[in-house]
Amino acid sequence: MSPMMKARLQRFKKNKLGFGCFIVFMMIFILSLGAELIANDKPLIVKYDQQWYFPVVKSYPETTFGGIFESEAEYKDPAVQQLIDAKGWALWPMLRYSYQTPNLNLTVPVPSAPTSDNWLGTDDQGRDVVARILYGLRVSLLFGFALTVMSAVLGILVGAVQGYYGGWVDLIGQRILEVWGGLPMLFMVMILVSMFTPSVYWLFLIMLLFGWPALVGLVRAEFLRARHLDYVRAARSLGVKDSTIMFRHILPNAMSSSLSQLPFMLTANITALTALDFLGYGLPPEAASLGELLLQGKNNLNAPWLALSGFFSLALVLSLLIYIGEATRDAFDPRRQ
Repeated sequence: MSPMMKARLQRFKKNKLGFGCFIVFMMIFILSLGAELIANDKPLIVKYDQQWYFPVVKSYPETTFGGIFESEAEYKDPAVQQLIDAKGWALWPMLRYSYQTPNLNLTVPVPSAPTSDNWLGTDDQGRDVVARILYGLRVSLLFGFALTVMSAVLGILVGAVQGYYGGWVDLIGQRILEVWGGLPMLFMVMILVSMFTPSVYWLFLIMLLFGWPALVGLVRAEFLRARHLDYVRAARSLGVKDSTIMFRHILPNAMSSSLSQLPFMLTANITALTALDFLGYGLPPEAASLGELLLQGKNNLNAPWLALSGFFSLALVLSLLIYIGEATRDAFDPRRQ
């Protein structure tokens, strides 16, 4: 690691608010990645008849535990639990509901209020809200990370080409970006998404289609400035290829401004995905998402725990990302090199 990068990391760590938010955010992200180990309708480990089984990882038929059906064991069925307890034991996760598991033992209409069994209540289909939030956070964060990385790669590539070559290449590229940037992204995504069967891949490609210009301006400005510097002219005079000059010599020196924008891009992508889910143009209906939880809160005003749970979950994640982005921007500020 270069001394300059070490100095930037030290400045980031000295920003106590930003660094603390980064730690909290990483804890939330890690918890969401292990959602199956926290909220699941299957045991983590089953020991039956001196044999070890891991239902979270592998499916087992009911006959494995002495049942009569060849289908996958329904571990919450009292009959299956009695079979397991007769010759062994089962270790359950903290919450015995997955994001699609309804609570069949409810004695009140759904959505039901928070109880000791459902900590934040259930939605209008009897599914546990905590489990929906955990799995929804994972989907939102992974989708946002992937979209941010791909948008950054495409934006850096286009900005580098425009800024390095300049002239007609830059002029045509800027006119295209002006037209593209003038399109209402949310409405265009809604129109395009409605033309296809709901799919994570189609949604990702359509949002990427409108998200890549975010970094073009910054990278273009850095390359326009750097292409006239002495080390670039020396490389050209030595016959170094343009691609080598662009991505091996100029890009590492132009990355600071781009990296500082990544947390804000991630915030924008998560917000856009939540908005599309809320409007019904986002992820497939069976997927867990924060936008779908907010939509249920709107449709069930007599169940305020739905809207409040979705709102505070989203607000917490976005607030953490904003503080992380501000700390990153300060750490990569060229005036403090």
